Amino acid sequence: MLARRPASLFVVARAELHAPKQEKALLETAVNLLVPLASDDGEFHGPTINEFFPDAIFFANTPFEMNRIILIRFIAVAVMMLLFWAGTRRMKIVPTRLQSLVEMGLDLVRVNIAEDLLGKKDGKRFLPLITTIFFMVLFMNLTGVIPFLNIAGTSVIGVPLVLALVAYGAFLYAGIKKHPGKFFRNSLFPPGVPPVLYIIVTPIEFVSTFLIRPVTLTLRLLMNMVVGHLLLVLFFAATQFFFFTADGGFKLFGVGTLAFGFVFTLFELLVATLQAYVFALLTAVYIQLALADEH
Repeated sequence: MLARRPASLFVVARAELHAPKQEKALLETAVNLLVPLASDDGEFHGPTINEFFPDAIFFANTPFEMNRIILIRFIAVAVMMLLFWAGTRRMKIVPTRLQSLVEMGLDLVRVNIAEDLLGKKDGKRFLPLITTIFFMVLFMNLTGVIPFLNIAGTSVIGVPLVLALVAYGAFLYAGIKKHPGKFFRNSLFPPGVPPVLYIIVTPIEFVSTFLIRPVTLTLRLLMNMVVGHLLLVLFFAATQFFFFTADGGFKLFGVGTLAFGFVFTLFELLVATLQAYVFALLTAVYIQLALADEH
């Protein structure tokens, strides 16, 4: 289940090579609003758009071009696979600490997300997908607070978009499989609504069900990781400025920015875990809606 993920990263890698100009423009606007620009004398430099679109490191100008963020994604997936392999290769009745940690994470997804929303039968069917989504998002989110990596693998649109499309595909598959011939009709023309109101209801249902869901899944994860990275870079860049460049009493401000940086690092750990949970939870919710009897 988890071993299939790295192959899909090549699709993400190729998508990143052709990131739309609109995405860069939106992110650049966000950077300018959230962080100060470098002063004319070059004393302070906030985060820039280049952090989200770094230059190629390996295989430049080829279909397999890799930049820093794509490399971080491969590292996150490799660590995830290694952790699960080490925690499950010698299962014991009295589990080791690593085995207990892995089992706790798997049970969280199985019991609190899959079975709780879909029941045991359907939960078991979709458990591999939901588990993969949860841990892939979690490990890529956590790279944003790991020293020397310092940016989330989900902070560029490739991974959030691919995972949102996978979740959307599971939603369509579940609905068509459970209600062939009725899924789209009942989604666009809900039973019990007066026919004259379908002129208003049907466009709303089409946009909310078939367009908004993948878009919101993508943007919720993406923007949380983007903003988290910008804030952390801002606090620690300001700390370095106050400690090593500022004069006199201004150095004391570095204590405050360092404290805020530490607090927001802990907060980012919480956000990274919460966003993985929310993404997996919403995937299960959409599948549950597709399986509902009213379809």
